[in-house]
Amino acid sequence: MMRARYVCAAASAVLIAGAPATAAAVSADGVRADAARTVSAAPVLRVDTTAQGAAAAALKHYPGVVESVDKDGSVWHVDVVAKDGKGHAELEVSAAGAVTERNRDTGGNAAENKALVDGKVTAEQAMKAALAAHAGQVTTVEWDDDDNAASWHVEIQGEDGKTWDAQVDPATGKVTGSGSDSDSDSDSDSDSDGN
Repeated sequence: MMRARYVCAAASAVLIAGAPATAAAVSADGVRADAARTVSAAPVLRVDTTAQGAAAAALKHYPGVVESVDKDGSVWHVDVVAKDGKGHAELEVSAAGAVTERNRDTGGNAAENKALVDGKVTAEQAMKAALAAHAGQVTTVEWDDDDNAASWHVEIQGEDGKTWDAQVDPATGKVTGSGSDSDSDSDSDSDSDGN
């Protein structure tokens, strides 16, 4: 009888402490009876943040206009320009969506960022337009204003594994240039080697 009390007291202590154990009751004759079954925890699933999710997480951390999103392994590098055009932040977004600020600058030239800040089409809209033209996952989106012709450069990894490039017009959102460069790169590499 005394033994049953000690076992019951020990089982109660385990349950009160919150340990993930099987509760058991033991009768006076030493026979164990399961009072509850052990519940196994569900496995933790890895969540991979998309380019769109990385942009949204970065903007939540540092409000402004996304200038670029680029994936490096499982980490997204996101550059955001402040709405006044003077501030700039370099952020990293993990696969789970956690944001780390790597650099912040508040002394930028607003005139240099005017076209980006005033643009009608955001990086997020450019990604959406490019994905409507070609299915896959965005791996890079970048504001490109070289040669006085601004556009969004969007790279998509297609379901076939090939990289597809698109230029998105920042005024209309129209995909103005596109094509897969995987085949052309491998062809030009073999041609330049003489093989």
